[in-house]
Amino acid sequence: MKKIYIASTYTLGDVAINVRTQIVVADKLIDNGFAPFIPVLSHFQHLVKPRDYEDWMKLDFEWIKSCDALLRIEGITSGADREVEFAKNNNIPVFFAKENEVDDIIEKIKNDL
Repeated sequence: MKKIYIASTYTLGDVAINVRTQIVVADKLIDNGFAPFIPVLSHFQHLVKPRDYEDWMKLDFEWIKSCDALLRIEGITSGADREVEFAKNNNIPVFFAKENEVDDIIEKIKNDL
């Protein structure tokens, strides 16, 4: 299974909706034979044991290195933008989509990977 890192808005707006968005996208990826990584699930760990923002970014970068591609869901977010740059700098393919276009981009990911 190809591993896909999901990058999207987390702290801007409603965090619960942002977490839900990644879960919905991940479910579509699973349905199409991918193994998604859902970094915003760290939200729940952060509720129990808060960590510094840069600690989370370091962990995210490590996970990105182990993925076959990164899927960037549209939205304003400096963290996801940093993840995109990290992926590009490590020759990891990056795909972009609006939340309602995920089905279309999944077909592109299938063809390109």
